Amino acid sequence: MNVKLLTKTLIASASLLALLNPLTASAQLIPQPWVSVGSKDGDITYSAGARALNLGAEIGVGPDGSTGVDVLKFLPLPIVSPYVGLGYYSNDKGVAVSGGVQVGATKNIFLGAGYNSVRGFNGQLGIRF
Repeated sequence: MNVKLLTKTLIASASLLALLNPLTASAQLIPQPWVSVGSKDGDITYSAGARALNLGAEIGVGPDGSTGVDVLKFLPLPIVSPYVGLGYYSNDKGVAVSGGVQVGATKNIFLGAGYNSVRGFNGQLGIRF
């Protein structure tokens, strides 16, 4: 009787650990690129970025021709992926902070919305391979 109970307990525990333990899927190793268009103080801003292993990088063009790079950290949630980031921009714009969210629209397409202190509010469109 004790052996059966112990076996069932071990199987149930292993199953729960397998469900709750997030493993790095091979799909996360393939970068997920996106493009972004936004606005700050009436100027149109652009950027392009990529994400892999819950880290991302984004190259952007802000107002007055300033260019910069942001490093992003994504929270690994199932459908919605919020992110925060820090960057540096030229033309005396300095350090930028950013944050936003990306949401899976279909199996291979995701949409996002974010804010960057240099580039302003932006919308994102990306693909998953």
